[in-house]
Amino acid sequence: MQKGEGQDHGTCRTGGSTPAPARRTAFWPDSRGGTLMDLAERFSRLRGELRPHPEVRILAAGKQVPAATLRQAHALGLRHFGENYLQEAVEKIQDLADLEGMVWHFIGRIQRNKTSGIARHFAWVESVDRLEVAERLDAARGSLPPLNILLEVAVSGEGSKGGIPPEALPDLARAVLRLPRLRLRGLMALVHPAQEQAEAGFLRMQGLFQEMRDRHPDGDIDTLSMGTSGDYALAVAHGATEIRLGTALFGPRTQE
Repeated sequence: MQKGEGQDHGTCRTGGSTPAPARRTAFWPDSRGGTLMDLAERFSRLRGELRPHPEVRILAAGKQVPAATLRQAHALGLRHFGENYLQEAVEKIQDLADLEGMVWHFIGRIQRNKTSGIARHFAWVESVDRLEVAERLDAARGSLPPLNILLEVAVSGEGSKGGIPPEALPDLARAVLRLPRLRLRGLMALVHPAQEQAEAGFLRMQGLFQEMRDRHPDGDIDTLSMGTSGDYALAVAHGATEIRLGTALFGPRTQE
């Protein structure tokens, strides 16, 4: 289990006190004519954009990002890291176990046979969309602190994306709140990539999040995770408290 489990930190909710400057290392090539923008430059730009929104947490989406690059991100002040695949994540968690305050979020689709490993290695799971998965996570959590849970909601209209239908959300939320080893923290969604449909999705999620908070005022529901590298500004404008950034932090992936 990682250190710093479940904690939130600092300005723009990226880390603790301002760390010493890290050595800057370029990662994937920037798409603009092959020039390089390194991680420190990207992160500095993002912090500037988010300065008016200190409530927003950056979740560094680390799929296919080497552990060495995540180590650099930690040195710059990032503390929350998202992974899509259990095996890849476990290797990174082990490689980076010496770092203080890293909080690991599982953000991928959840297979039934992976729930035990996910429950043991992560502090947050952001893609719960059915009760069976929640119950398996609860059973596997054991004596560890309660696992922070976001319910994924289907608002994009795309069948390829996961999520529970909005009309089924209240029943799932009530059921998850009864599981003792889980801590329901809010909602997550992936919206349609088209801007007009994305805005409608963000607006719908904003309303669903407020409804959930009103329905459970004594809960710990404080997180609305939506917005990725291509649409995070629009998500923040519609009340996102967490944005999941890969390309915006690490640059576009090179083609193998």
